[in-house]
Formats: sequence, C-alpha cells, structure tokens
Amino acid sequence: MSVPSIGARTNVTTAIATASQKTGIDFNYLLGQAQVESGMRVDARARTSSATGLYQFIEQSWLGVVKEHGDKHGMGWAADSIRRTSSGRFVVSDAATRQAILQLRSDPQAASLMAAEHANDNKESLEASLGRDATGTDLYMAHFLGLGGARKFLRAMDANPDAGAARLFPAAARANRNIFYAPDGSQRSLGQIYEKFAGKLDKGAAAVGATGLASGTLDAKFEQLVQSLGEDVEVVLGNQAVAQDRGWLTTLDRLESAGRLKASAMPAVNPLRPTPETAKLAYLMLARLGA
Repeated sequence: MSVPSIGARTNVTTAIATASQKTGIDFNYLLGQAQVESGMRVDARARTSSATGLYQFIEQSWLGVVKEHGDKHGMGWAADSIRRTSSGRFVVSDAATRQAILQLRSDPQAASLMAAEHANDNKESLEASLGRDATGTDLYMAHFLGLGGARKFLRAMDANPDAGAARLFPAAARANRNIFYAPDGSQRSLGQIYEKFAGKLDKGAAAVGATGLASGTLDAKFEQLVQSLGEDVEVVLGNQAVAQDRGWLTTLDRLESAGRLKASAMPAVNPLRPTPETAKLAYLMLARLGA
C-alpha cells in the first residue's frame, strides 16, 4: 500500500477535525481509527468485503448511517433515497443514486462525519447498557464486533478479563485469527484483545501526530497538567454546555503548544468526551491564560 501524500493527509486531517468539532467525538480517536482502518487513505478498499474508504464502511453500514444522519450534514438527498426494508436491509431503488451514495465513502468529509456519528450512536448505547463512560477502545470494539458483540465482550471482560475470547466469539475468531490467537497458537484473553486494540489505536493516532490516547482516566492527566503549570486552579462545577462545547484535549494541546505543558507530563488518556468538572477546569485554565 502506498503512503498518502502530505497534502492528502492534511485534507483528511482537516476533515476529521471538522467531524470531531461537529459531533463531539474525540479527534484523536477518529484520527487513530482512520490510521488503523485505512492508513489515512480515502481510496482504501478491502480485498475480502465491500469495506471502502477512510473508515472502511461496508455497504449496509454506510447506507444505514447515512439514512440516520446524512440529512443534518448536507446529504439529505442521499438519506431520502435510502429505504429500510421489513427485514432491516437498506436499499436504494435507483442504481445510479445508490452508487453515488456509496462513493461518498471515499470523500474524507462525508466519511469522517459519518464515522463520528456512528461512534456517537455506539457511545450512547454502550454507556446506557454498561453504566459507565465509554472509552475509545470500547468504541473500536463496537466497530469491530458490532454493537451487540461489543456489549457482550465488554460485559464478559468486566466479569473475567482472563477468559478466552475465541470461545465466546467463535465466528469472529475464525475470521480474525491473528487477533484472537497469539503467534504460538494460544488463545488470547478478553483483556489481552482489549489491550491489543487500545495499542493499535494509540499507535495509529501517534503515527499521524495525535497527542491523546485511547484509554485512561481524566483525573491523572489533569493532575499532571495542574502540577506542570505550577498554579492553584479553583475547580468550579456546573454548566453542562461547557462540557459539550469545549474539548479538553484541544485545551491541553493549546497549552502545550504555548509552552505551558510538557508532553512528557501527559499520561496516556483519551476518554472521548469531557465530564462537566474537567471541562470546566479546562475552560478556566484557558480563561486564565488569555486563550
């Protein structure tokens, strides 16, 4: 596979940043997923399935997410052309229109927006069923196993992370032997596979310049940030809008670029969305620094 040019990567990165801003899904997660899935190539195609584009959407998944979210992102013509049958399959009556919709998978802006919306849907569903915040790795599990499979995997891992994964997911294990089995043929545990995916996301994001990672806790990173600033920062709680409108990882990146935070002081984390408390802290830090 050839490496995309710097110009192409810039275009893709801008599209991902826009999608992150519009949906609230963390930029570093979307960036890492694109690197893992396609190597940041908008024209990437799978050899064994219909998966295409930056985020390797198969045809049915793409038609479904465009039907659900296309209208809010200027793709109303596409959403209106897609119909869901009684069996749950998404169809488009006109062949030319169907092809045009599927070709959008190779458009970086459309692909990034739909990937972010798809991640948002999975995030809300996972959090509702698991009763906790979803990490980037959780979302990637939903991308890999489907939403139902991810719920099953994560619940089983919470109960017993050392349990063999192939026994619980025999079909996925047969299709992805390198994921479910070690080179010596031994079966990987649920916890090992989860860590493997976390590492893939982290490595993918780092390969294209991201600073945030896929798992960890907010508190540790903010504690390091406050210590590195050498300031006493009053934490004021409230205003849910702050959490939705200000990405705390972006705040950290701005502080780092301004020379106020050393990258070495930042532990590995990427919780996808800030809590009201930590987002408010980030907001106050920006205000104090005159950003």
